[in-house]
Amino acid sequence: MFSLVTDDGSTQTGSLIDESVREGARRMLAASLEAEVNQYIAESAAETDERGHRLVIRNGHHRPQTVATAAGAVEITAPRVNDRRVDESTGARKRFSSKILAPCRKSPKVSAVLPLLYLHGLSFGDFVPALERFLGSAAGLSPATVTRLTKRWGEDHAAFRAQGLSGRDFVYVWADGVHPKVRLGQAHSRVLVLLGIRLNGTKELIALAEGLRESTESWADLLRDCRRRGIRDPQLVIGDAAVCLWRALAEVSPAARHQRCWVHKTRNVANALPKSAQPGATKAMQEIYNAEDHAHAERAIDAFTRTYGPKWPKVAAKITDDREELSAFYDFPAERWIHLRTTNPIESTFSTVKLRTTITRGAGSPAAALPMVFKLVESAQDRWRAITGASLVALVRADAAFENGQLVERQEVAA
Repeated sequence: MFSLVTDDGSTQTGSLIDESVREGARRMLAASLEAEVNQYIAESAAETDERGHRLVIRNGHHRPQTVATAAGAVEITAPRVNDRRVDESTGARKRFSSKILAPCRKSPKVSAVLPLLYLHGLSFGDFVPALERFLGSAAGLSPATVTRLTKRWGEDHAAFRAQGLSGRDFVYVWADGVHPKVRLGQAHSRVLVLLGIRLNGTKELIALAEGLRESTESWADLLRDCRRRGIRDPQLVIGDAAVCLWRALAEVSPAARHQRCWVHKTRNVANALPKSAQPGATKAMQEIYNAEDHAHAERAIDAFTRTYGPKWPKVAAKITDDREELSAFYDFPAERWIHLRTTNPIESTFSTVKLRTTITRGAGSPAAALPMVFKLVESAQDRWRAITGASLVALVRADAAFENGQLVERQEVAA
């Protein structure tokens, strides 16, 4: 049984995985059917009537139908083909019949299908066996069909990276470098991710690119690209403890405030202490980021320094040196504190991606890996919910003041 951290901080098992698999199955099946029809039409492109019109053409789509697959029941709209050719042996009109839809079958072992749906898709040679497990047969999945399918994913990713951002206003942005165990271009490469909250409270993937997590230039390149495409400085950027990210932000988005991720910070501090001191330090840090307001958090930081500073001054400095960046979230609506203090929105999304890529080490080629990760995140994005307190996001963008997490009403000064 898989376990995921959901967007509201709780843990779900099973149902979210199944939903993710079904959506991935629907997308993969729809794309495969399109590729199959395109190949069928391409093979008969030279056959025309006396007026030079093609005998085999596209003719819209069939009515939506529910298909039982190994990932469960999914609804698809299959493409329709108008084939005006005649079978010389029987005298009957030829008809296109999908070799992909015919063998679809249902299997309750969703967890067995999960890693195959996308993991094998990273490798050209293993793609057909993956779909064979998914569909029950590899019929109709020729190398040409697979090539068209994987090419389309690459084109989708390229279009995503080129789209303009001037029409979107991201108030909060999470930034992290994740390692989904796919074969990227360099040995120490990571997938650099930017995820944002728009004015209406909805989440959206902003950018996804390969880079070095511990490289200021990698982060700066990604941020500069977003700037060229029209993005504004967000009000708050939440990221891990990597100094390179913050240096890049200071250069490219100087107006954005910084919030260090408490999950990364807690792990970093605990790892610098003896095991015997780790439980107490972890609890002391919880007192800081779970404080009822900024003032109580400041007192908790002072208490941490008094307890651990004398014996481990460098450990205490990890908290005090980042005092402002660790407490920035207290100046924003209290409804969002639990999410503004960590990079969990990225972590929870990529936990699904990692489930598909950790089964096999070094799977796939660098060229296929990043588009595949993008398609996984794109699929997950369809299920993201608007944040709690969505109505307050526009006020945050308008520089409204919040004290102890509550909106401060501005008083009109009498003349």
